[in-house]
Amino acid sequence: MKKYTYTESKDTRSGFGAGLLEAGQQNENVVALCADLIGSLKMNDFIKAYPERFFQIGIAEANMMGIAAGLTIGGKIPFTGTFANFSTGRVYDQIRQSIAYSGKNVKICASHAGLTLGEDGATHQILEDIGLMKMLPGMTVINPCDYNQTKAATIALVDHEGPAYLRFGRPVVPNFTPADQKFEIGKAVMLNEGTDVTIIATGHLVWEAIQAGEELEKAGINAEIINIHTIKPLDAEAILKSVAKTKCVVTAEEHNRLGGLGDSVAQVLAKELPTPQEYVAVDDSFGESGTPAQLMEKYGLTAADIVKAAKKVISRK
Repeated sequence: MKKYTYTESKDTRSGFGAGLLEAGQQNENVVALCADLIGSLKMNDFIKAYPERFFQIGIAEANMMGIAAGLTIGGKIPFTGTFANFSTGRVYDQIRQSIAYSGKNVKICASHAGLTLGEDGATHQILEDIGLMKMLPGMTVINPCDYNQTKAATIALVDHEGPAYLRFGRPVVPNFTPADQKFEIGKAVMLNEGTDVTIIATGHLVWEAIQAGEELEKAGINAEIINIHTIKPLDAEAILKSVAKTKCVVTAEEHNRLGGLGDSVAQVLAKELPTPQEYVAVDDSFGESGTPAQLMEKYGLTAADIVKAAKKVISRK
């Protein structure tokens, strides 16, 4: 098992803030819009550097999406910012009609995704957003795993033509990927090669998958671990190559098991290589208030849950 270490934990939303500033430095057409959550989206540094390229829309998320779509007509590259719940569920009609349908070059950047928003509870958490966004034709969906990868993904979106959804979170998590990484949209990252079981993880569950791999190694199980940071377009080639070797797979995500990464992987396998699969995801329910750690444990999203799923799916080979 390849060992991964980290020197600090950082929130992925801060990775977005750092990436947005660098994106603005690289391209003068980058503009930012926010729905009254500047601090939460870590947009302050961009605003300080480029006040004339920032638009405070207020608590009017649907209007923000419409303005962003309009800005693209003049050649701007708008990055919108608010909570994931408000970035998708609240404004789905505006995204579908004004952005996705006409292929507008809008980058929808969504913080506080999943359960780990924590104490704000179910009304502010969203566990359906990946499903909502990946169903839109032409929409790219990205869910990076740590600060460095979120920063790199944000910068990469500047040169990506077309609508995109970038999902990240509130809590601090281990920052273990390289600071100088090249982020390739649609390209999976192999974290550990193995022979007994494939573990495909996204977002905050990538680190949990790494921890699970170390525990499985102690039990004599050699896990192949893949970081799927881009859920759409999905790297089907990487998935099929791995599963052809291990003959079983576990998917892990901080999302409803319906409509997320697991469903996308299952579609690929059903068409090309039917394979035993287990899901580590929220089991078709809303969240609730609690600390991120408490919620991850209650809803079965920990390294221990991935270990359990891996052992179960191996028994189904």
